[in-house]
Amino acid sequence: MKLAIIGATGNIGLTTVNEALQRGHEVTAIVRDAKKLDIKNDKLTIGVADVLNVDELAAVLAGHDAIVSAFNSSWTSPTMYDDFITGSKAIQQAVKQSGVKRLLVVGGAGSLEIAPGLQLVDSPDFPPEFKTGATAARDYLNILKEENDLDWTFLSPAIYLHPDSHGPRTGKYRVGTDQPVFDEKGHSFIVIEDLAVAIIDELENNQFIKRRFTVAY
Repeated sequence: MKLAIIGATGNIGLTTVNEALQRGHEVTAIVRDAKKLDIKNDKLTIGVADVLNVDELAAVLAGHDAIVSAFNSSWTSPTMYDDFITGSKAIQQAVKQSGVKRLLVVGGAGSLEIAPGLQLVDSPDFPPEFKTGATAARDYLNILKEENDLDWTFLSPAIYLHPDSHGPRTGKYRVGTDQPVFDEKGHSFIVIEDLAVAIIDELENNQFIKRRFTVAY
């Protein structure tokens, strides 16, 4: 496949770029600053675009088979919620404008249901420092659910996916839909390398079109 990956210099985006290249896919890594991406591969192209510039981004996305959005806004920005929603909606519009039908969005675990009618982000023990970002991702999922033209998928990682949750790639994980996946000790965890495996697996197999899914060990 010919894949475009937005947010390719972030932890998830960069790991997904490497996973796709290892599987022999052609990849366009979409970044704002090409100098920040130091990968050499014959199947890699670097595309420079601002996600808020719909026309510019759409032009870079055109001609691909599928698009991964690993977009995120700054966790320290006081306008993080609005930044995430605005950026995500701009990406969605650019994908539609580009003519590409397949979009996989990497979101958060906050919208997963931990009890009937209770999402993780609304639970009393949810870390307050992550609440704004998790709420933004949850609210964008609700926006994406109204999208009828794109073959979209929203991937909620395991509950625990710290930005430095790197580890050996196992290629193994378990799949859920709207509830978290827990192990026998009650933990919901995955490393970024195996999250990237799940991303590319979904693009190759198309199991969750117009649906959300989650993965964990």
